[in-house]
Amino acid sequence: MARDGRTVLAADPDWWRGAVIYQIYPRSFQDSNGDGIGDMAGITARLDHIADLGADAIWISPFFTSPMKDFGYDVSDYCDVDPMFGTLSDFDAVVARAHDLGLRVMIDLVLSHTSDQHPWFKDSRRDRTNAKADWYVWAEPRPDGTPPTNWLSVFGGSSWEWDSRREQYYLHNFLTSQPDLNFHHAPVQEALLDVARFWLKRGVDGFRLDTINFYIHDKYLRDNPSLPKELRNDSIAPSVNPYNHQLHIFDKNQPENLEFLRKFRSVLNPCNAAAVGEVGDAQRGLEIMAEYTSGGDKVQMCYPFEMLQPTRLTAPMLVETFARMAAAAPDAWPCWSYSNHDTVRHITRWNLSTEATKTYATLLVCLRGSLCLYQGEELGLPESDLSFDELQDPYGIQFWPEFKGRDGARTPMVWVTDNDNGGFSAGKAWLPVKAPHLALSVAAQDRDKTSVLAHYRRALAFRRAYSTLRSGTMESISAVGGVTSFRRRGDEDLFCAFNLCDSAGETALPEGQWHTIGTDLGSQSATGGRVTLAPWGVHLAKRA
Repeated sequence: MARDGRTVLAADPDWWRGAVIYQIYPRSFQDSNGDGIGDMAGITARLDHIADLGADAIWISPFFTSPMKDFGYDVSDYCDVDPMFGTLSDFDAVVARAHDLGLRVMIDLVLSHTSDQHPWFKDSRRDRTNAKADWYVWAEPRPDGTPPTNWLSVFGGSSWEWDSRREQYYLHNFLTSQPDLNFHHAPVQEALLDVARFWLKRGVDGFRLDTINFYIHDKYLRDNPSLPKELRNDSIAPSVNPYNHQLHIFDKNQPENLEFLRKFRSVLNPCNAAAVGEVGDAQRGLEIMAEYTSGGDKVQMCYPFEMLQPTRLTAPMLVETFARMAAAAPDAWPCWSYSNHDTVRHITRWNLSTEATKTYATLLVCLRGSLCLYQGEELGLPESDLSFDELQDPYGIQFWPEFKGRDGARTPMVWVTDNDNGGFSAGKAWLPVKAPHLALSVAAQDRDKTSVLAHYRRALAFRRAYSTLRSGTMESISAVGGVTSFRRRGDEDLFCAFNLCDSAGETALPEGQWHTIGTDLGSQSATGGRVTLAPWGVHLAKRA
């Protein structure tokens, strides 16, 4: 049964600390009018599922007015709802219903760039002297007519596009139709802060900040150095993309960004609102996350890509991740996630069995930090296998077949098993629903106590039951073979051990009297201060 929202949503400035945030990709959550595209009314109708799951907040991916060349991440009006999703009144209904259910509402703000159809850019490109001439990043060509720097776009090719009207290049870190705003120009920053104020007045509780480390570029337009092949990885861009050939130290990650984040925080604080930033960097993601969230004067949370990488999270990797974070800034606050709308779903990416899926879910709720769950993750959905003619994502179309794009993670949510669209829409869905997903629908798992959905519900209830898991310290992190273990200390003293492999392992409990907890999550009992963990086994204990 859903919680009473009026007792859950108190005026707590730290509500975000340890919160579980459920990401909604609005195109694919629920369609209410049969056009095959999810919408605001559909979100409102399905919020009970998220409240029953035990989440604390929702994050809604972009729904602003947009030409949809990058499916909403190319904004042409920051202060309105695209008609395909409904109206501002429909959005207000989402907020009201979410708050009634005890769910905070966070929305995705894309501040680094706009659509080339935004009125700001239309004005800016007219000439070099108009009032918005400096609102975007314009630069002269090199003497030979080539782009001003060697910077590369995340979506492939140069990140500079020639504009014949101004006879200059403009910067685009993503599609050519997504010009980058010039954060070195003070009026741009103020206009974007006004966008945040607009949505806070409509009752939102916070923001997910897209590409937070891309806001500011090097004002001297220096070339990026090359990156040795042995240091490249494909956590940010696929290996076939030349973006991986550079160390991106001048096109993003600039120190001036910290001052803007302080200004943004000053807008959030009077409303007890919070922000989680996406840190897209393959080499320094954890360090940047620590820099952006430490000190209490910038954003509250960031998520790096350490758990979104192609390589399965292992016990030694977990130890290394938390050690790097502690060294960068002990008070930094991460927001961990395994899957999102930009990555291959982790069930497929890590080739997980149902048993392993449940173990990783339990691990996630025991980590220090806040959490993001991506819609369908709670069902154990694998990546959907789409053919080329079914693709919508320009990224996948560009690099097919070596990289299939992001559509496989964006297919519609499956609510029921007995119709072709999984209960998502009465019309033809914008992306197809495949048979393997239909078998994993909410209805198919809802009453099955052994299902992945039931396990996620129990895991989130477990996190809610122990305040230490939300806000306590995380200490004594170790890895022995495939087994990782750590202490969580706060109002309680907890010991957590996870066997992240297919063979049995063993671990010793810390000194003292310990009682096994979390038995409904499969927590194994200890004998004589030691516990032998079955493959993918878990041991959770509380000190007496």
